[in-house]
Amino acid sequence: MRLYGSKVSALAQEIVRELTSSKAIEVDDAHAQREVVADVESVLRNYLETERIVDGKTRDLLQKTGRGASEFGRVRQQIAEHHGIKVGDDALDHLLDQVVAMLMHSSHVDEVFAEDVDLRRQMRPIFRRYMAIDSDIDTEVRAQLKHVREGTPQWDFEYARALESVKRKRGLS
Repeated sequence: MRLYGSKVSALAQEIVRELTSSKAIEVDDAHAQREVVADVESVLRNYLETERIVDGKTRDLLQKTGRGASEFGRVRQQIAEHHGIKVGDDALDHLLDQVVAMLMHSSHVDEVFAEDVDLRRQMRPIFRRYMAIDSDIDTEVRAQLKHVREGTPQWDFEYARALESVKRKRGLS
């Protein structure tokens, strides 16, 4: 699961809309609600920027040390921990924690009525819907590549090309 920058605004709006309509949080007026949306966007964009830095440092370290791409995930996780974020399967829980913490400290949120666990429970399906785009994209790309044998250099090339095409078509690149 992956968070895309192009989906941050829609995700933040839906989260705030859900939390306010269910009375989990109270916000004074429309202006304050826009500010809370901006706060959620800020949390998500900060995560994406830190993740971009982590990915760059991971690639640089692997290149400098001559290690292969097979170690990317493990090294990336170590560098992410150093930067105070979680990646991979733990990213969703990390983002939920960050948004809950922001809601508790935001000057634009008048009151938080729900417990932390209830806030996470309400936000999780929304995050999943926006972050599960990766598996949908992978399925679509694989459907286009039925004629190519997986694991070959041709597969790698065609997969990358088709992936970029599908992302562009969906407005994700």
